[in-house]
Amino acid sequence: MSPNDFKALPRSLYRASSVRELDRIAIEEHRIPGFELMRRAGRAAFGVLQDSWPQARRIAVFCGAGNNGGDGYVLAARAVQHGFNVDLYMLAGAERLRGDARSAYELACEAGIEPKSDDAIDLAGVDVIVDALLGTGLSGPVRAPYLTVIEQLNRAEQPVLSLDIPSGLCSDTGTVLGAAIAASSTISFIGLKQGMFTGEGRACSGQLHFHDLAVPASVLQAVPADCRRLDIEDLRHFLPARPGTAHKGHYGHVLVVGGDHGMGGAAALAARAAGRCGAGLVSLATRPEHIAGVMAQAPEVMCHAVHSGQELEPLLERPSVIVLGPGLGQQPWGEQMVQKAWASGKPLVVDADALNIISQGRVIAQPRRDDWVITPHPGEAARLLGTSNAEIQADRFAALTALQTKFGGAVLLKGSGSLAVDARNAVALCPYGNPGMASGGMGDVLSGVVGGLLAQGLGVGDSAAMAMVLHARAADMAAATGGERGLLASDLLLWIRRLANS
Repeated sequence: MSPNDFKALPRSLYRASSVRELDRIAIEEHRIPGFELMRRAGRAAFGVLQDSWPQARRIAVFCGAGNNGGDGYVLAARAVQHGFNVDLYMLAGAERLRGDARSAYELACEAGIEPKSDDAIDLAGVDVIVDALLGTGLSGPVRAPYLTVIEQLNRAEQPVLSLDIPSGLCSDTGTVLGAAIAASSTISFIGLKQGMFTGEGRACSGQLHFHDLAVPASVLQAVPADCRRLDIEDLRHFLPARPGTAHKGHYGHVLVVGGDHGMGGAAALAARAAGRCGAGLVSLATRPEHIAGVMAQAPEVMCHAVHSGQELEPLLERPSVIVLGPGLGQQPWGEQMVQKAWASGKPLVVDADALNIISQGRVIAQPRRDDWVITPHPGEAARLLGTSNAEIQADRFAALTALQTKFGGAVLLKGSGSLAVDARNAVALCPYGNPGMASGGMGDVLSGVVGGLLAQGLGVGDSAAMAMVLHARAADMAAATGGERGLLASDLLLWIRRLANS
């Protein structure tokens, strides 16, 4: 195994228990000694350090008591062999080290390294910090002395390389357990941890690297992934080239219902997004005062003024998909729209205030069906589940599953590292997106994309998964050309079209 033989990031993501099972299979069934895996991990991590910071000559390595610390000891020993100056800090005495971690510690000592205690940390002259404090076994809040050291390292000016996962980050949920290292780079071993890709995990992990430690492919095949990481290339399968005989009737009819007084822009964005991702026809049912503005900016959209649910009813016959919620409001007008759209029996994409109306439990008694996609942000998800925003963010995977169990269909939970799931498929995770998306209208564009894909024949689960990838990747491309600050939802529309045809 070459220490620099790094693989592209795999699609499969795992919980900590699944990664432990991968380790067990490699060690017990394939007879790869645990210490050999540790040596491979340390060598691979040192390769990342060399590649990422080629000018580095002095490093500070911080090791905990477990196998994560063992990886750090191996890296430290290898660095000394390559002429580096190494300051090694131990947060657990040698008497607490067991098994492979103890062997790795002895390897570092044999290399001539004299460990230091955490009460004498001096980072002056250090080029790179290596975080080997806490691994995937962390289950509760970080406590002293680890807490103090993590806070100190986060204040340091030097870049930080975390081994396997940033210390203090929950590998299953992506939440910070009291305090977590804000790594510049992280190298993950054998199986990628799902928590690094959602919630606070993305910000903590920095540039991600992966090494499978040369375990046989059959090891990874033996444990099902807990989550799959999507790629923009997946769109090729769902949106193939159109035949020469294509016509608009082949690609569905989306009706967007929304835009109460003063909120017509949200509904217009959703309608335009549905068209830009390929829907054959797009209609909009909204308040009368919005009609002229929508027709001026999007003459392709068939606009209908509706004063009441009764006026909406005949418009529900033709469309193949209804997008319900952008700019809807929570007044009686919006409640009537929800009631009639629900009763139509047409596939639904439900977002924004339509979700808030449903969460109140007055308009729809039992809001569960198989032919809809709900697209809540954490606040809306909290209202749907009767909990708090903080609890949703504490375990986004659990919240996603709870929403699908309660409401059926497909669920797209928005946020950093958006997630989607339906009854048939594993959880899908979107690796794209950027902070520039923190602006009004982004969710309206997303709901339109979901509706447009659903109209073109994708199932509810695939529509949710592919929409979040298409939407977030478009935002990244838009930000790359003009920057994140000032990114508007409408900036995504042309990029959505380009990606839908790539």
